[in-house]
This record gives sequence, C-alpha cells and structure tokens, in this order.
Amino acid sequence: MAKLLYSATMSLDGFIAGPEGDMSWLTQYLGPNPAIDELMPHVGALLVGQRTFGGDDPYKGMEGEGEAFGGGWSGPSIVLTHWPPQEDLPETTFASSLKEAIRLAKDAAGDKYVNVLGASVARQCLAAGELDEILVCIAPVMLGDGVRLYDFPGGGATVRLERMDISHADRATNLWFRVLKS
Repeated sequence: MAKLLYSATMSLDGFIAGPEGDMSWLTQYLGPNPAIDELMPHVGALLVGQRTFGGDDPYKGMEGEGEAFGGGWSGPSIVLTHWPPQEDLPETTFASSLKEAIRLAKDAAGDKYVNVLGASVARQCLAAGELDEILVCIAPVMLGDGVRLYDFPGGGATVRLERMDISHADRATNLWFRVLKS
C-alpha cells in the first residue's frame, strides 16, 4: 500500500518558499542529489496543494520548466483545490477534499510513494494522521521569511519523528524521518 511522503527543499532557517511563494531562491541549489535520484522511481503519484500547483517554478526559464522535479519525474498528480481550472490537464486530477485526494493519490501510486508537495497539504495530512514520512533537503542558505516547512499557529501539536536516514549532496543535507503515530 502507498505511503505518503512529504518532501521539500528547505532553507536552514525553515522556509520552503520565499515571501509570497517565491521559489527563485531554490534555482542555485538544484542539482545532483543521489537521495532524490534514488527516490524518483519509487514515487507513484504526487499529492499537490493548490498554492504549489499554481505557484512559482524554480525551473523557470530552464529545461524542465513546468514539469515535476524539473522533468525528473512524470506520472499522475492529484491536486487538492476548491478551484480546479476549466481545462483538463494531462495526468492531473483535481479533488476538493483531503480524504478524496488521498484516496485518489494512493490508488494512483499503487505500492509506491505518494509524494506530498506543499506545506498546507502536508500539514493537513499530518493533522489527519495520514503522513508517513518526511524528507527534507536542507539548502545552505537562510531566507529570513516565507513559507515554513511546518507551521500551525495557535493549533499546532508536537509531531514526533524518528530519523531514518541522513545523507549529503553537494548542495544539500538530506534528512529522512518516519512520522511516529500515537
């Protein structure tokens, strides 16, 4: 059965996007990362939040612009949104509830990972007890402001994690955790 994995590249100070979702900071940290390269064949589907789906692309102006992981992965994407576009998009399904989005993504992934993209949808998956693992690639930069990896002001609960792996690439330190469920 599919597992839900939240993956993101994060600044050392905890941001996965700059102010207003700016992803241009990430461009200089893209590059070979064996942990990501090894993960890609094990991803069966993406579960993407609305802001991530419609947001800035770190591959803007580069080969792979508009493609998942800059073209490093292809397959079905489930987008959690209340405002789907009018036109159909290849290999993209829109769902209006978290429960429906997770079901569709797990069905599409089979026995592979559902890779969760976006802080809000990841937070919702955590709150629902559905998130299994977290992979964070820490880039050697501090942004000072933006979208946090995990933010739950006024209602957040401690999320207990167990470290599964730590590895290094030229432009990132990779931390892989299992979410400990009570």
